[in-house]
Amino acid sequence: MDRAFDMPEVQLAEVEMTFRSSSFGDVGTTRMASTVAFALLLCAGVAHSQTTSTTNTHNGAPDSFADLAQRVEPAVIAVTSKSAAMESALPGPFGMPPRHAPKREAPQADAPDAGQAPAQAVSIGSGFFISADGYAVTNSHVMEGSDTAQVRTSDNQTYQARLVGNDPLSDLALIKIDGRSDFSYVKLADRPPRVGDWILTVGNPFGLKGTVTAGIVSAREREIPVGPTEGFIQIDAPINSGDSGGPSFNTEGDVIGVNSMIFSPSGGSSGVAFAIPADTVKTVIPQLKEKGSVTRGSMGAEVQSLTPEIADSLGAGNLHGAIVASVQQNGPAAKAGIKSGDVITSVAGEPIKSGNELTKKIHALAPGTSVALATVRQGKQGSANVTLSQLPNQTKSAPAGTR
Repeated sequence: MDRAFDMPEVQLAEVEMTFRSSSFGDVGTTRMASTVAFALLLCAGVAHSQTTSTTNTHNGAPDSFADLAQRVEPAVIAVTSKSAAMESALPGPFGMPPRHAPKREAPQADAPDAGQAPAQAVSIGSGFFISADGYAVTNSHVMEGSDTAQVRTSDNQTYQARLVGNDPLSDLALIKIDGRSDFSYVKLADRPPRVGDWILTVGNPFGLKGTVTAGIVSAREREIPVGPTEGFIQIDAPINSGDSGGPSFNTEGDVIGVNSMIFSPSGGSSGVAFAIPADTVKTVIPQLKEKGSVTRGSMGAEVQSLTPEIADSLGAGNLHGAIVASVQQNGPAAKAGIKSGDVITSVAGEPIKSGNELTKKIHALAPGTSVALATVRQGKQGSANVTLSQLPNQTKSAPAGTR
């Protein structure tokens, strides 16, 4: 096996969740450190070709994924990026001490490696072509700290790719191979999958390229602390370290999501994996292609979904929407009169059901846009017009409720 595709140790990310009391006073932070961990998948890939088909039985269930698997493989790419290695305490599996990234001490004059470059950290992932001229999607965390990547295609050809743009908040990155215009490429799904739909993934678990797994969509719009504001698609197809940045497919061969994380106590597949929805890819990638980054609106407030328990504590059991946990001083929401404890029930006349739905609508608007919000404060209905600012660039470790 090529050393560039050796399997690195999986890195488990300790999950930080924010819990707030119904009084919406102080915001407390609790770290989950005993049972499970979210793991960014440092290597990944799934494939898709321009024409796909499956063999179905009379009830619509796939009789075989063989035809689809054969056709999608040409769109699979392995992505290897390098960045300066810095010592960092990486959370190990629970019950074990942290692991540290490699670190090379300053060479001595008589040392064998005197004069050599500092050690480099290597991220190994995957991606998939979205156009014949070499544009490809992968995860932002695969490209972290690097402007270039080595790409290996299914026919074992190696290319140099450049980073066009990345977006840590959605964990998406766009890379480009120049000089060719005949790559097999993917089509993003035109509609979201249903819970229970069959899916196929083709990736590089543990550095093993061209591995096919299958399963179903377990849930949609799954909200986790380090996920995209649009929510994840949860799948039960076996996904491991080595499967990050590549897509999951429906039985028509369209990409329904980009694999990003697993939920696991050990770093291995537990049948709980998360993919970034294709709709999010359609929103983010065009901006990365045009300007290298994503511009989002912000109202300068931290919100969370209004749960039935919180609604009952407010004496409004039938209330739906998002509740404001905190407001940035001199931010757009504060200037519009929004206060902590306010419930936002609609945006521009459209009802909202959750904090994520509110966030998605706000992020989709351009900075400078004036948006009308319907609110409820202490049982009384009200309204506010908020002129949005620009959301600062954020990493996936930023609090999920910051809007």
